[in-house]
Amino acid sequence: MDQSTAALALAIGVRVRQERQSRRWTLDQLAEAAGVSRRMVVNVEQGAANPSIGTLLRISDALGIGLPALVEAPEPSQVKVTRHGAGAALWSSESGGRAVLVAGAGPPDVVELWDWTLGPGDHHVSEAHTPGTKELAQVQQGTVTIEVASQLVILDAGDAVAFGGDVPHSYANPGPHPARFSLAVFEPGVGPGSRSEVASA
Repeated sequence: MDQSTAALALAIGVRVRQERQSRRWTLDQLAEAAGVSRRMVVNVEQGAANPSIGTLLRISDALGIGLPALVEAPEPSQVKVTRHGAGAALWSSESGGRAVLVAGAGPPDVVELWDWTLGPGDHHVSEAHTPGTKELAQVQQGTVTIEVASQLVILDAGDAVAFGGDVPHSYANPGPHPARFSLAVFEPGVGPGSRSEVASA
């Protein structure tokens, strides 16, 4: 892990541990609620792992706080500003791809705003999110292929799509140059027990 990734992993670990301990949950209880292994929870809390977005989503949903609250510092203000370059990079690829969570709103209805860059040939698979999750994407640069439950959509710069994020889906860059898109995710009813339907997916 590079320095910024390691710092983010440590911050996430501290937040997960604080949230777990405030509920008086054991490591096993959080692992069971999130549908991940105990070892993964330990690694996340110690900042020793660079977990997938899916794993972080499972843990944050099990804690009832949503993904944005897991990666953002708590702010007392109603206005949260993320300065250029200060978002949480939660995915990267060898070809230069990055997924950066740039803004979010907390539970019970979680909203996430992402800035995605896919390098040439990049392909990112996302598991089904909680029932009722919706996603909106708009391509700024290049071509992005989005597959939703076996339906393939090809988007060029300026094109947008809306789809249900509660089925398996993926984003890919079939082109020889980087592609960039914005992604908004709406996940209703985040809280303890709300992810049980897909916890084992």
